[in-house]
Amino acid sequence: MWILIIVIIYLFAIWPGFSNKKERMRPFEQVFLTHRGFYDNITVPENSLKAFRRTVSSGLGTELDVQMTKDGKLVVFHDHDLKRICNADKTVGECTYEELKQYPLLDTEERIPLFSEVLEILRPDTPLIVEIKPEKNVIETTEETVKLLSRYERTYAMESFDPRVVRYLYKNHPDIIRGQLSYNMLKDKENRTPWILRFLMTNLLGNFLTHPDFIAYHVHSRYNPSFLICSRLYRTECVAWTVKSEDDLAYARKYCQQVIFDSFVPSEITVRD
Repeated sequence: MWILIIVIIYLFAIWPGFSNKKERMRPFEQVFLTHRGFYDNITVPENSLKAFRRTVSSGLGTELDVQMTKDGKLVVFHDHDLKRICNADKTVGECTYEELKQYPLLDTEERIPLFSEVLEILRPDTPLIVEIKPEKNVIETTEETVKLLSRYERTYAMESFDPRVVRYLYKNHPDIIRGQLSYNMLKDKENRTPWILRFLMTNLLGNFLTHPDFIAYHVHSRYNPSFLICSRLYRTECVAWTVKSEDDLAYARKYCQQVIFDSFVPSEITVRD
């Protein structure tokens, strides 16, 4: 009896509900989505204006990362700090935008772009997934991102690892396509989130609160039971990230409707710089 009750509670907790946005998500299914722009991290850095121009010229969609600077500017950058990409011992949140502009991306002429600059490059029909990074002021960053996006006619969705963001969108901006990002956080030795939160997030146990329209799950964490139940039983829209090979792509097409890729070029794509 108790086992049955636990199973029912579990199935309820991971149930994302019924989405009324499936037709609006069709454009995301019809193209590949570049991860942080169409980059190579040699001459074209990730999350750079050059990477997004390359995305547009190749007729692709894209995923990107948004954070807020110390002076309230929305910038497109993935990491919490600047060490890997800019070789600087700083974080995005402790710098003003003017300070960030002095740091080149991977020793190129590219700099960390404003989100508004990227939106000017993307076509109105370029499918765009905006990830809100789980940094400080995450709700303020979410709201300012929504305000900026409202000024543009764009085909977009928003997602985050942080369930607070997805919940905020559900409660305050229900018309926006929202997604829950996750992966097997329990095996991530660099993730300093408390174990219980990593367990809950890995297993999508907040879906009943956030009601995501799609689940974006790491392609190498594909055997997670909660993800498989959402994909197969609940028929939730699913996004595979990050696809890095033809083998990854073959798997992704079995379980997911959308594909985010980097580190290789799918055979169907024609690259146009």
